[in-house]
Amino acid sequence: MALKIGDEAPNFRAQTTEGEIDFHEWAGDSWVVLFSHPKDFTPVCTTELGTMAKLKPEFDKRNTKVIGLSVDPVDKHEGWIKDIEETQGATVEYPMIGDTDFNVSKLYGMLGADVSGDPADRTAADNQTVRNVFVIGPDKKVKLVLVYPMTTGRNFDEVLRVLDSLQLTAKHKVATPANWKQGENVIIAGSVNNEQAKEIFGEWDEPKPYIRIVPQPAA
Repeated sequence: MALKIGDEAPNFRAQTTEGEIDFHEWAGDSWVVLFSHPKDFTPVCTTELGTMAKLKPEFDKRNTKVIGLSVDPVDKHEGWIKDIEETQGATVEYPMIGDTDFNVSKLYGMLGADVSGDPADRTAADNQTVRNVFVIGPDKKVKLVLVYPMTTGRNFDEVLRVLDSLQLTAKHKVATPANWKQGENVIIAGSVNNEQAKEIFGEWDEPKPYIRIVPQPAA
């Protein structure tokens, strides 16, 4: 079954380009972005891995660890990483899981439980559903799931924007409106009644009783 927001992110042990990891232990108290790929040496994924490499300092600022996944083995990842550095001008400084037994892909609902065999015998099209982004909180709960087709490169600026929202709303009783960006106005959460809102926020703009707008709280 596909993972839903609020589910616990399944733990696993896996080989990566930075050695074997226990996922929950590796994640520690950090946020995590796990993003998956159907096959090594695919063009769209190559640009995505390079983009994530360039953006990694932004994720670091947000106490967020990045980890990639492809169903091919780690030794193939090493060659792919060289291509990424050559073509994208960025060094991949985060681990890449070699999911050769499809264990993680199955645990995270990206491949069916009946998938088996040698990953070398499977094409990228066979694994086209392994194109997800999972954002996982320090509580090991799934906070966001994005699923992309093979022909559309992922927007990692959007992942950063969502992280900013998730981290803000985890600390403050607010929600963020459409297209919100860091520093813009927010909405008082519906779980907060007006009496509580006065204690927390003082005043607010109210175009409708259910839309209560306030400046973004300080971090």
